[in-house]
Amino acid sequence: MSLLVVGSVALDSVETPFGKRDDALGGSATFFSTAASLFAPVQLVAVVGEDFPSEHVEFLSSRKIDLAGLTKAPGKTFRWKGRYTYELNEAHTLDTQLNVFASFAPELPAAYRKAEFVFLGNIDPVLQAKVLDQVEKPKLVAADTMNFWIRGKKAELIKTLERVDLLFVNDAEARELAGESNIVKAARAIQRMGPKRVAIKRGEYGAMLFDHDHMCAAPALPLSEVFDPTGAGDSFAGGFMGHVAHKGNLEPNTLRQALAVGTVVASFTVEQFSLDRLRTVTREDVKRRFSEFKKLIHIDELA
Repeated sequence: MSLLVVGSVALDSVETPFGKRDDALGGSATFFSTAASLFAPVQLVAVVGEDFPSEHVEFLSSRKIDLAGLTKAPGKTFRWKGRYTYELNEAHTLDTQLNVFASFAPELPAAYRKAEFVFLGNIDPVLQAKVLDQVEKPKLVAADTMNFWIRGKKAELIKTLERVDLLFVNDAEARELAGESNIVKAARAIQRMGPKRVAIKRGEYGAMLFDHDHMCAAPALPLSEVFDPTGAGDSFAGGFMGHVAHKGNLEPNTLRQALAVGTVVASFTVEQFSLDRLRTVTREDVKRRFSEFKKLIHIDELA
C-alpha cells in the first residue's frame, strides 16, 4: 500500500549529556520515512538546499523511499540546533534556520496523488491543507502539529483538522489545543474537531491511542541507554503508519498493533545519535523487540 509523507528534511546539530553531533541528517519527514520504510514503500515530498550531501540522498534511496518528490532548491538546507539536559524530555532550541524550507510549497508528483495513506508532517496547517487538495481518495489521512502552529495559526489548524482522520500530538500539545488539563478530556475534545483517532506521544511514559470510543495505551520500553531523543516522535509515527500501510486496513487490532510497533521503532531511534541506529535496524530486529514488548505488557486474567 502506498504511504505518502510531506514534511521537513534537515541538517541537525544536537548536543546531549552524552555527546554532540553537527549537521547530522534530520527532519520530521526523514525520521518518519526511514522508520516507515521498514514496513512499506514510502513516497517523500520535501525540499533541500544545494548544500545537501549526496550521501544522504543515497541513503534515503536505499530504503524503499521514492524521492521523486524531493526538490533541491537554490540556497541552504533547513537547519536546526538543539540541546538536551539529563532529563531528555524536552529539546532546548538554540538556533533555527529555515532557509529553503521557508518557501516550501509542496507539489505532489502525479503518482503520489493516488496515495492510500497520507502523513502530513509538522508543517504550516495551510500547507497541510494544500497537500490534501492534491490527493485523491486516501484511506487514512494522518497529521502532526506543534505548539507553534497551535498558538500562531489555531484557526487554520482547526480547519485542516476537519479533513484529518488521525492526529499525532504530544501530551502538552493535546492539552493546549483542546484547552483541557486532563489528557482523556483533551483527546475527546480533539476528536470533536474532526480526527476520530488521536495518538498522543508521551515520551518516556509511552503513548496512547484514542480510536473513536475506545482507547489503549502502550508504555515506553525501559532502555539502559538513551543518547538522543531527536526524531523519536516522528519515528513513532513512521512505525505506526508503516504498519498500517503494510496491513492495508484500519481494523481496531491493526491500530492497536501499530501503537506498539511505533513505540518499538522509537525505542531504537533514541539509542544513538540522529539516524545512526535506525540506519542499521532491520524488520527482524523490530519483530524481536516487539516480542519482548508483548511480554512486558502481558498480564494473565484474574482467577
